[in-house]
Amino acid sequence: MPDTGPFARISPMKTADEVVQQIELLLLDGVLRDGDKLPGERELAQMLDVSRPILRQALKELEARRLLVSHHGGGTYVADIIGEVFSQPLMDLIGRHSRAALDYLEYRRELEGLTAELAAKRATATDRALLERIVADMREAHERGNFDDELHADVEFHSAIGEAAHNLILLHTLRACYKLLNRGIFFNRQAVFAFADYREKLLGQHVAICDAILAGRPDDAKAAAQDHIDFVIGAVRESERAGEWDRVSRLRMLSRGTGHDTQDGKGRMTSDG
Repeated sequence: MPDTGPFARISPMKTADEVVQQIELLLLDGVLRDGDKLPGERELAQMLDVSRPILRQALKELEARRLLVSHHGGGTYVADIIGEVFSQPLMDLIGRHSRAALDYLEYRRELEGLTAELAAKRATATDRALLERIVADMREAHERGNFDDELHADVEFHSAIGEAAHNLILLHTLRACYKLLNRGIFFNRQAVFAFADYREKLLGQHVAICDAILAGRPDDAKAAAQDHIDFVIGAVRESERAGEWDRVSRLRMLSRGTGHDTQDGKGRMTSDG
């Protein structure tokens, strides 16, 4: 029997509505993600064991519901349904005001605490194995000093906890949060990672969250997740302070080179006046 992946054979009734329902559930459960490409029409029809006309009817309905998008000659993809949580004007507005970054982290602190708590109670063996693999990837990226891979593993780690909590609303809310974070809407994650020993501390915090979830300790998992966000809040504030210090230092340097007070070769103050 051929591998059908996440798709299951449709009942003998073989209606388009059943195809629509199955794909909608895969979207709702987070199995299919934004941007995922569906198998080709022939292959998907075989996986679902339906005729191609029935499949076409189902895909057309899913497109009408704005859950799928088709590119002429390029296949069918999962639509960017999460991106619609925040409008573009709102994202632009948030990005122009740094205060929003701390509000965002405050929101995430409570959200991720609850998510980690539920994950410690509900994680399946598959969920736990995924978390262990991601932490191993995180360690490897950390040892190689690869910022991009480490940042990617960071988002994957928190997304996997969202999946392990087995709450659909939490799952999609978290994915919306991480999507905005990846776009740099709230703050520059690279800048936070750049501080000396911060990457080491962040890794330790991720390990602590993972260990608590794997051990089935909900209270410890919640506390570890919230401690992690508290640390990030402090790092963001420090990054903003460092940025302001750098701005002032540059202004001072420019001032020294524009005919104002300068030092002579012996370190004495002189004036062009």
